[in-house]
Amino acid sequence: MKTDLSWVLNDVLEVRGARHAILVSGDGLLLQSSDGIERGEAETNAAAMSSMQSLSRAVAGFVGLGRGVWKQTLMEYDGGWIFLIAAGQGAYLAVSADVDVDMESMSIRMQKTVAALSRAMGVAPRSNNGVSV
Repeated sequence: MKTDLSWVLNDVLEVRGARHAILVSGDGLLLQSSDGIERGEAETNAAAMSSMQSLSRAVAGFVGLGRGVWKQTLMEYDGGWIFLIAAGQGAYLAVSADVDVDMESMSIRMQKTVAALSRAMGVAPRSNNGVSV
């Protein structure tokens, strides 16, 4: 059963200027999308965002002195911005936004969204209650 996490992604869209949000697996599969984005567009962008995070990780050492650990990718276009951050083990959150988005508010909201996703997707460990498995 697939859990609907669109409510978590829709929360990030409350930042003025935010357009769409997608949750992507490391291998490029669309895990979830916010409301208002067509499935085909979301899937195409999921594959691209997976490649972008991989590329960003590959060049992280360019910052030098062995401190190259990727945290976030920010891409600027004529029509706006794309923010990309890790959202747990093997998952990434990508958000598109208008040119005048408040970048600090977006980054903070994305961090809160990632924390909410972690809680929503987390499963408590099972207790075997003395039964051998």
